[in-house]
Amino acid sequence: MVSEKIKELAEKYRDYTAENLSKLVKTKSYSSKEEDVCHLLVKLCEEAGFDEVRIEGLGSVVGRVGNGPKILAFDAHIDTVEVGNLQNWDFDPFCGAIEDGLVKGRGSSDQKGGAASMITAGRILKELGYGGEYTILFTFTVMEEDCDGMCWKYMIEEENIKPDLIVSTEPTSCRLYRGHRGRMEIRVILRGVSCHGSAPERGVSAAYKAARAALAIEQLNKDLQPDDDNFLGKGTITVSQMDVKGPSQCAVPDYAMLYCDRRLTWGEDAELAMNQVREYISKATGDKPEDIVVEMPDYDKTAWTGTKYSQELYFPTWKLDKDHPLVQAGVRDYQEMFGKDPVVDKWTFSTNLVATTGRHKIPAIGFGPGDEAQAHAPNEINRVEDLVICSKFYAMLPYALEGKEKD
Repeated sequence: MVSEKIKELAEKYRDYTAENLSKLVKTKSYSSKEEDVCHLLVKLCEEAGFDEVRIEGLGSVVGRVGNGPKILAFDAHIDTVEVGNLQNWDFDPFCGAIEDGLVKGRGSSDQKGGAASMITAGRILKELGYGGEYTILFTFTVMEEDCDGMCWKYMIEEENIKPDLIVSTEPTSCRLYRGHRGRMEIRVILRGVSCHGSAPERGVSAAYKAARAALAIEQLNKDLQPDDDNFLGKGTITVSQMDVKGPSQCAVPDYAMLYCDRRLTWGEDAELAMNQVREYISKATGDKPEDIVVEMPDYDKTAWTGTKYSQELYFPTWKLDKDHPLVQAGVRDYQEMFGKDPVVDKWTFSTNLVATTGRHKIPAIGFGPGDEAQAHAPNEINRVEDLVICSKFYAMLPYALEGKEKD
């Protein structure tokens, strides 16, 4: 049976998978500075016997196994956030140590663990001589931490890479995920009238408007409602930054900026979210809605390849019905591999699937090694056992999609 061969090979390559993750962790790869890890990934994919490996225009690595008429993509972003205060770490963030059944270091869970399991799955599929219905792409994508999904927006819209199905290998604790909330960033500009600080009654303080506006956003967050089936839960909004300015330190300020992080549940979009902000702040400050600037900023950065690309900071919500064929194939895959039903759930945070599925409607699921709570945290680790579980799941999925998981 193909499932038994996959299990045998994944166990055989347990140390190989962990060692590859260690190499990836040791290779620093902050967003837009991923060149070294991308070249390492090309080498690892070539050594694993992939049919093709290349670096596309924005800098992501695209590996291929098989040549079927349909495309199944597995995705891992390979950039990381920075390490923060080193005093919060008990070990070198880039040590890549393998001990006590763990791989340690920045990116081990978010999100290089998925990448290591993908490489092993590709090697297994090559050794099995996979030649089924799918061309299997393994994408190791850049700049996700700065702007989730932009790498896939580029691949779909500029490189014409359009999978039929996609699997995100972001950490899920080896659970099967079928959705997550979207998000957007909102900037609010409020105006006051400056005057000398010795007579503040002569002016209109933008600082006080900002304070009232922040409390209005707090109330909006309380008033937001969950989606109809309460799968993704309620949307949220929070003020993440504030700035107040005036002519001098002895003047009433005439400018205020509030920056908001908005998480979007099913049925919410950018227009709705910005109108809500405008309405709540208008009531709090007394300004006319049309006099309040509520805008969605753009992200604009140069990739390590020198390619410049940008998009608005809007990342649409997505979810897949539990009866969707991809979800059901994932369930059958898991049952065949592990002899029990998977936990089917959703992420709290956002992933590259905001572009593939939220924006471009490509059906997707998530299944990844490590825990969501490890993301961006000090002392980040991943379990070697998770890596093995995921390499089994990824290698089996093409067969499960074809209904051949028991062959």
